[in-house]
Amino acid sequence: MACELETWFKISILSLVVNLGQLAVGEPQVPCYFIFGDSLVDNGNNNDLQTSAKVNYPPYGVDFPGGPTGRFTNGRTRVDILAELLGFEDYIPPFATARGNGILKGVNYGSGGAGIRNETGQQLGDRICLDTQLENHNVTISRIAVLLGNESLAEEHLRTCLYTVGMGSNDYINNYLRPEFYPTSRLYTPEQYAAVLTEQYSRQLRILYNYGARKVGVLGLGPIGCIPFEANGSLCVGRINDYVNVFNKKVLSLVNDLNHNLTDAHFIFIDPSRVLSVDPSSSGITILLTPCCKVSTGYGKGQCIPHSVPCSIRATSVFFDAFHPTEIVHGLVAAMLYIAMFPNNTYPIDSRTTLTQLSAP
Repeated sequence: MACELETWFKISILSLVVNLGQLAVGEPQVPCYFIFGDSLVDNGNNNDLQTSAKVNYPPYGVDFPGGPTGRFTNGRTRVDILAELLGFEDYIPPFATARGNGILKGVNYGSGGAGIRNETGQQLGDRICLDTQLENHNVTISRIAVLLGNESLAEEHLRTCLYTVGMGSNDYINNYLRPEFYPTSRLYTPEQYAAVLTEQYSRQLRILYNYGARKVGVLGLGPIGCIPFEANGSLCVGRINDYVNVFNKKVLSLVNDLNHNLTDAHFIFIDPSRVLSVDPSSSGITILLTPCCKVSTGYGKGQCIPHSVPCSIRATSVFFDAFHPTEIVHGLVAAMLYIAMFPNNTYPIDSRTTLTQLSAP
């Protein structure tokens, strides 16, 4: 896997991904795109919440045209880049500010610190868990019905949209792995906890289906044991990555079950850990487990210290802070998402074979 990561940094697909927005032309490939998730996709929903899980300050956004916006990275997120790939002229707006006809093209409900379980992340302060994100989507549906004239037209519109859901990281980082705040690690074995999470996730994804979603990309978890916040010095924590693997396998099974039992359902599972899981001790790439920015040890622990100066070569850093990847990593995940969701229409990406090799075990 270490050799794969070294190859990953060297191949031209990275520079292609970074500039995807300049290549997308014409009408969007889908009329609307709705996003559910955590800090990996949050683009401002947490900005006005009482929480330490918000990043509307420099150095976040150092490479984003609008500067700090609430995105937990230096530039664009995976869903920003996917929106560019899909041909949208503008990024999908956060629910916190989405208004008017703009909601017809989609809404981003992502919230830093949020999880599948409602209590997840509560030690951080306010956050918008997946159940509440679904409630917010129901509000959006009502607004769309008003804009289009009736519920039937709204339902027809929603069936044509693309949806992505990426949840579960915080259910480990800010729940199961924090016994000082949560009892879950004492109540459940890793296998049992993954089963409990997946059972709740199944109910939530079925609610989304009942709201009209038909084409849904479900993102699995990356190698949490390799994020700087959890890593043991220069080594990934294998035990934690084992937890991730158990969860990902159960979600893959869930996706297959949904496709089998729900009419016209087209759920697709994308496993980012197949690309991002590495052995840093043998890779020779020292920036693998080192945050690009100076991180706080107090309030907002693990996030960039406000107004600190980040590393100068961000394109070769995996992590921007102690939790979140840089734009370049988001770009690779976006490319995987795009190819998985639109296998017969990969322009401007013509390196599908290369990406497949990169994500192979």
